[in-house]
Amino acid sequence: MTYATPPPRGLSRVKGFFETPPRWAARTVRVLTAIELTIGIAALLLIFFLVMAQAVQRYLPVDGWPWTGELARFCLVWLTFVVAGVLVTTDSHIAIEMVDAIDNEVVRRVVRVISCVVVAAVGVGLTAEAWSLIETQAILKSPAMRMPMSWLYAISLIGFVSTTLRASVAAVQYAVVGVPQDDHRSEAPVE
Repeated sequence: MTYATPPPRGLSRVKGFFETPPRWAARTVRVLTAIELTIGIAALLLIFFLVMAQAVQRYLPVDGWPWTGELARFCLVWLTFVVAGVLVTTDSHIAIEMVDAIDNEVVRRVVRVISCVVVAAVGVGLTAEAWSLIETQAILKSPAMRMPMSWLYAISLIGFVSTTLRASVAAVQYAVVGVPQDDHRSEAPVE
């Protein structure tokens, strides 16, 4: 009986880290994910109630509140960017799944790693731009709420940093551990 050569020592540690992460790492990811999802849920609920308030205002004989539409638009931006990192981690973001149907494990792994590196690079660019806007846009205020525009970019910065970090970790994970099996191929129709 022959044994395959063991992976290099450093590589096996990284692989072990991803297969059974330490409690502190898993807990940290859970807490950060909960924070991001809480902000996203709050933004979604605010959008719902603010749009409902706008609809009700149309039928009332009083002047409307212009800040409701403005805050709803800001919440949509926050919702979009804050939850992006979570979507990368859970593999729930928009993706073309044609590559997952390829039988060659190496091709799937390379494509996934490259796509995560591209997402991380875009995240770095968006993070840098959001930071720049936070520093330079504090003097500007939104028209209706008079909110400093730097706040708009500060909340978005959370999502950009998260997306960058999570895509970078996913790239390393795909490179070391491999790509998870495609669930859709195993769902053959029963006749």
